[in-house]
Amino acid sequence: MKQNLTITISDKINDELSKIAKDEGLSKSQIVRNAPADYILKRFRRLRSKMMAKAQTQALFTDDDVFEKVS
Repeated sequence: MKQNLTITISDKINDELSKIAKDEGLSKSQIVRNAPADYILKRFRRLRSKMMAKAQTQALFTDDDVFEKVS
């Protein structure tokens, strides 16, 4: 299921978004649609880094270990 979202951005952000879209060969809508997924991936990578650091002292992670960190 898809959801529509309406946002308001400043002229400066719109101008930069237009430049990025042109450079990347994408529409502004495509870039904005991809942004949440990119942010979620970045968050996942930070969590994974923390978990890997902890893995140095702990050999096994349970689902509870992972999902406690996300909440």
